[in-house]
This record gives sequence, C-alpha cells and structure tokens, in this order.
Amino acid sequence: SAHMATATAARKDEIPASAAGDHYDPTVYHPVMSPTGVEISIRDFKLWYGAAQALHGIDMEIQKGMVTALIGPSGCGKSTLLRSLNRMNDLIDHLRVSGEVHLSGEPIFGPQVDVIALRKRMGMVFQKPNPFPMTIAENVTYPLKVDGLTNKKILAEACENALRGAALWDEVKDRLNDSALGLSGGQQQRLCIARAIAGNPEVLLMDEPCSALDPIATMRIEQLIEELKASYTIVIVTHNMQQAARVSDNTAFMYLGRLIEYGETKKVFTNPTSSRTEEYVTGRFG
Repeated sequence: SAHMATATAARKDEIPASAAGDHYDPTVYHPVMSPTGVEISIRDFKLWYGAAQALHGIDMEIQKGMVTALIGPSGCGKSTLLRSLNRMNDLIDHLRVSGEVHLSGEPIFGPQVDVIALRKRMGMVFQKPNPFPMTIAENVTYPLKVDGLTNKKILAEACENALRGAALWDEVKDRLNDSALGLSGGQQQRLCIARAIAGNPEVLLMDEPCSALDPIATMRIEQLIEELKASYTIVIVTHNMQQAARVSDNTAFMYLGRLIEYGETKKVFTNPTSSRTEEYVTGRFG
C-alpha cells in the first residue's frame, strides 16, 4: 500500500526493508555476486537470548569463494550472527531463533541437522589463538583423529597440507613434535587456521582473528586470507575497518542487531547507501 511505501522510505535510512520480506531490495543491496553462486543464504533470521532480541530479521546471501566482512560497533550482533552460522550459539541457555539459514541449499537449523557434521563443514577461528596444549602436529590433526582417522601416513600428509595452506609449514616443519604453546601469537593463530582447514571445510568463519596480534602478524593473516579464498568461502568479523576494506569482497554493516547495509566492499566504504553506514565508516560515529 502507498502508506506502507512511505513508512518504508522514511525508515530506509535505518533499516533497509526488503520489498517482499525475503528478497533483496536492489536499491539497497549490491553485493558482488559469485560466479559459483550462494554459499550461505540467510532469510529473516532472528535470535533471542531469553527475552532480549539480539538479531532482527537478517537477510543476506553470502557468496561462494568470496570474503564477506561483518562490521559494526561492539554489541551490534556481528559475532552472534557469525556463531549462528555453525550453531556455536547452541551452547547458550534460553537461546531461540526463527527464520532460515541454508548452507549450500541445506537448512542448518532444524531437528534433523547433525550439528557435528555441520561444524566440520565450517572451520572456526577465534579472536585469541587457542592452540591445544599438545604438539604442533597433534593440533593440526586433532579434528581428523576425532573423526577416527588413524593412518599415520595420511595424517602426516594432511598435517603438511594444512600447514602449507596456512603459510606455516616452512616455519615449523622441523619442530612438529614441539609444543604448540611455544609458537609466537601470530604463528599460533596460523596454526589455528591450519587446524580449521585440516578437515577440508567449505567455509571458514573468523571472529576478529587479528585483534590479539601485532601489525606484522596481522599482515601475514591478511595475506593468508587472500590466498585461502581460492579454496574457501570466508566470513570475517572485524573491528578494523581498514582490514575489512583490504581483505573483503563484500561488507555487511550491522547496527543494534540489524543489517543496515550489505554490498560490494568498495561501495560500502566509498559510497554507502545509508547515512548510518557512512557515519560509521568515516569514523563520525559513537
């Protein structure tokens, strides 16, 4: 109705209301589309912790083989959304969700979903490097051993491949049996990336992977993200807008649990649709 249309237009600046509720409003969203299609489709996704609603009607399609950055002020729901994608949030009491999230066309919420199998398809890297107190090699092969893989030759190959994939092999190949806790912070984080990719997931979820690292280690991880996107779809939560601008193809700006803008990173940073996004990316934002 006409009345609804004006109400929507007035609110467009705050919350892009999609025309049909489940389709993009092309005047608001311009993500770069992947030639290989959509990896994760999120439709009217809402999440509550008890009575408090943390996510409001998130609609976005995460493109295959691309890096998607989630940005926004602290407490805006970025990490909550990221952790919903592999159901890490399931561990929290009184959590409720509605709406849909599909991975390669398959629903990830629902009683029939094998959450352990789902998490194998999505490697996760956390804010602080969290290597296990065991050797470097055992850290990398841990997910494979949990899966029941015992063949030493296959484990050794997988270990080398993952460490090469995480740009760490040359630094650690002579000390695979040393404790992982002896590595530097940046090396530990690359080890955690190796562990995340050892099981050959489709998606890599990264929750502020550089926030505990110095600038040089951060640069190494950023270069690594660029290399990894040839093999994985990557979703990265970052506080660092320069980082989002450097590493991502598409950027989603979130505010107070809502998706305000989602589009090609260059456009979100240089010519955003929403004035709220503009205030945030130019630093004029509380």
